[in-house]
Parts: sequence; C-alpha cells; structure tokens
Amino acid sequence: MTAKITLVRAGALTTIQDAGRTGHAHLGVPRSGALDAPAMRLANRLLGNAGDAAVLETTLTGCALRPDRPVTVVVGGAPCAVTLDARPVAWGAPVRVPAGAVLDAGPAVHGVRSYVAVAGGIAVETVLGSRSTDLLSGLGPAPLRDGEVLPVGEAAPCPPMPPAAPWPAPPCELTLPVRLGPRADWFTPEALHTFTTATYRVSAHSNRIGLRTEGPCLARELSGELPSEGMVLGAVQVPPDGRPVVFLHDHPTTGGYPVIAVVAEAALAGAAQAAPGTPVRFTLRQGLSCGPDRTRNHKRPV
Repeated sequence: MTAKITLVRAGALTTIQDAGRTGHAHLGVPRSGALDAPAMRLANRLLGNAGDAAVLETTLTGCALRPDRPVTVVVGGAPCAVTLDARPVAWGAPVRVPAGAVLDAGPAVHGVRSYVAVAGGIAVETVLGSRSTDLLSGLGPAPLRDGEVLPVGEAAPCPPMPPAAPWPAPPCELTLPVRLGPRADWFTPEALHTFTTATYRVSAHSNRIGLRTEGPCLARELSGELPSEGMVLGAVQVPPDGRPVVFLHDHPTTGGYPVIAVVAEAALAGAAQAAPGTPVRFTLRQGLSCGPDRTRNHKRPV
C-alpha cells in the first residue's frame, strides 16, 4: 500500500496542482495548473517524480501534513521555514518524514506560493486529464481543508539527494515582457506609452485568476463595447478602471474587455511569486505584436 497524508493545517489557500488541463479552452475550461511551474517541476525532479506530478500549492501561510507511512518531501517555491516535529529541516531539498511526524511549511518569507511535493505525487482522481484545482470553474478537487486525507502515488526508486538546488528568488521588481495586441488600437498613443514606461504595483486583490495592478489608468480611444472573445494565458486585459490585469492560469477563456497586450508565458512564474506591493513594469518586445496595427483601417464598434 502507498502512503496517505493528512492536512494538519491547510493554510489560507492550499490547492492541488499539476501541469493543468490543456486543450479544453473551446469548452470554456481554463488551463489551471501550478502558477510557478518551474518550482513545481524542480521540486518533483528532486524526488524522482515526473515533472508534472501533482503537488500542493500553498498561498502565503503554508501548510502542515502528517503521513501514515514514511515519505520524502520537498518544500520549494516561495522560501519559508520548514520544520519536522517542530525541529528545523531543509527548505528546497528532500526531507525524509517518518510515519506520524508532522512536516510544517511555514508562512512565505519572500514571495507568495510555496510548493510541497511528495515522492510519488498526490494521487487524487483526475478530471479531464488533470488533478489541478480550478478556482474559476470548480473542476478538480476543492481547496484543501484541515483534516483532509490525500493519497500518495507509488514513489520511484530514491534518486541521489543533492544538498541544494538552484531555486530562483521571488522578484523584488517584476518585469513582464509583452507583445502589443490584439486590442492595442483601442487605447490612445499616450496610454500605450504609459503602459510600457510607467511603474505599477501588484494589488492585494490578485489571485490565481489574475494579477491585478495599481497605478496609472490607461485611457481608451474607442469607448464602445467589445463582443466577448477568446482569452489566452498571459493576456493583459484592461477593465473599466483602466488598470491592467494579467490573466493567470485560472483565467476565464473568454472576455469582453480589450486586451492591450500579452505577457510571454515564461515570465508568468515571476508573476506567481510577486507579493502585493511589488513594482511591476511592462516592457515591449520590439517588433512583435499580436493584433492589428494602429496605422491600419479599423472599424469602430457600433
């Protein structure tokens, strides 16, 4: 039999995440999955798991678990204090947890989301090919609660345990490279200049659906309504308050507010770890756009 783990302390928002559900946007199903995918993959590699094995994604306050059999665990992502039965153990490296012992991943010291990986992966049932919790659609397991019991998969033969791993630090300042469009021509030239030169800050209202920003408003040149259209991961949507929102993994698959730009997916791991108040800058990737050119004929909405 394989191990089971009990969530002694579930934390503010702890969910199960893997690589997500790809290929279902046409059905209205977001990708979901780990917001900091590189952290998830590194934690899994240190345990000999497949890179996309399901892990626990915590938010700010961490979590604590107790296995009924010995397991090996890695806590990575946002740095935090890790204890085993109240004694300090390594963060970012494999830790052997005896049956009945409590491993506690404490509140994030820097960043937002820590990842708790267990050798063998979290083995809850899949939904549309993924074990991920989707906060928007409700697919997958619900956010975890105190006392919840989770199955663990079969662990691979124990790999050599390195003393350290090259974990990236959460950003002190978040720089997001963007391609303009597809609705950049709905904004004034001054707004486009502001968007790519001003410094914003991460809003405390950010979540897995989107990173909200605080800063200068972006004025629109076209004031009509936009019919709902498809939204991609990394889309920078501008709602009526004029402040950009970067769509993350639980984002809606359609939307009616104009998308001024799209963030390169590789940069979104940093967005996952940007705490409220972190400065944000959008930088234009020269010569690249994903929408109509402002200089071309454009029909205004009716």
